[in-house]
Amino acid sequence: MNDARSASLEDWLARLEAAHPVSIDLGLERVAEVARRMGLLDGPIAGRVITVAGTNGKGSTVAMLESLARAHGIGTATYTSPHLLRYNERLRLDGVEAGDAELVAGFEAVEAARLDGEPISLTYFEAGTLGALHAIRGRAPELAILEVGLGGRLDAVNVLDADVAVVTTIARDHAAYLGDDLEVIGREKAGIMRAGRPAVLGSQALPQSVAATAEALGAEVHALGTAFTRAACRRETLGREAGEGGWTWQGHDVAGAEARLEALPDPGLPLDNAATALQAFALGGWALQPDACRRALAGVELPGRMQWRGQWCLDVGHNPHAATYLAERLAERPCEGRTVALLGMLADKDAEGVIGALAPVIDAWLPVSLAGDRARSAQALAETLEALGQPVWHRADSPAAGVAWLSERLSPADRVLVCGSFFTVADVLAAWAEPAQAAAEAGSEGTR
Repeated sequence: MNDARSASLEDWLARLEAAHPVSIDLGLERVAEVARRMGLLDGPIAGRVITVAGTNGKGSTVAMLESLARAHGIGTATYTSPHLLRYNERLRLDGVEAGDAELVAGFEAVEAARLDGEPISLTYFEAGTLGALHAIRGRAPELAILEVGLGGRLDAVNVLDADVAVVTTIARDHAAYLGDDLEVIGREKAGIMRAGRPAVLGSQALPQSVAATAEALGAEVHALGTAFTRAACRRETLGREAGEGGWTWQGHDVAGAEARLEALPDPGLPLDNAATALQAFALGGWALQPDACRRALAGVELPGRMQWRGQWCLDVGHNPHAATYLAERLAERPCEGRTVALLGMLADKDAEGVIGALAPVIDAWLPVSLAGDRARSAQALAETLEALGQPVWHRADSPAAGVAWLSERLSPADRVLVCGSFFTVADVLAAWAEPAQAAAEAGSEGTR
């Protein structure tokens, strides 16, 4: 790229993808030095920072935190990864995706800093994180919500000190980088905690190493099931509107006083994560207003997480823990016809575990191939399915091809679960978006 300042967002993303010898390079030395050069460590970039780590549940917890803040009239910046269709999805400022110009300005600031002295190589994620933090500092919101990309202790997001640290769940995933030992994984994710600051533990099944790390760091632990709770509820009685059948949250405010909310609506996302978001938000220093909390939970949306579109359900779940939750939710919502799983997975994921967790609620499988070096082929998935005694209805070269094949064969009573990877869900969403975009463009032509 000869003139970086004239480059488009697409140019920058292509450059960042090729800039570092590996796509994932855990460690804070390089990214912290560039952050120092950018002045990101000189003072707070937002009034409060809440950082969220965990194997599953990060995205839904972040989405509910953002919705809670917005409902309370608080200015927000939210950084998440990965994206589904557009890179812009990763950074939201006051609830709106960042524009290309704001993202490009961030990349330009990162590039200038990394070359200011001995050049420092950054991964795609590291450069993106620093660019997002640059944009957030420019807005100086009341609350910045940051989602850890991988692990926690050595993740680029952890270059900033969190005012409130959240750990949602711990399960086996990204074994090549984090290993298979849950105690080790727990210590890594707990590395986002800070001495004397609240640490919210959003699962009652966390490995002991999480609490032990919090104690060693001197963090103030607030754990689900002890410091805060949610009342048991029946899913079939819940709705997107508050009222009878809603669930109850009980926890503490920032001063340690007891707080309680009743008749809360089902957000359509895991209730443990909703309870965790409420506790983290309160510990951030804001009083929970019951009506605002109900509006926030009733209105929260998160693409790719139990996202229904007619008879299609899309979920990015790609490990056994996430698949178990999916199976439970589908079992609570039986259908008259067949339930078909359109499954596409990466080669480094636990396909056997995911299939085993979903098998009780799936009548037929349609494995699909994903693109890229890490992808698992439809044939390989089909062989795994057949070895586990699961019925394979068809194989497809891509998620989009699988959608096209299924669309001609489904009955109105059937439903489809699209799952296994962010790439699987993204490809299906993109396939659906193309005809809509073409129709919109055709309509536009007709009005000229």
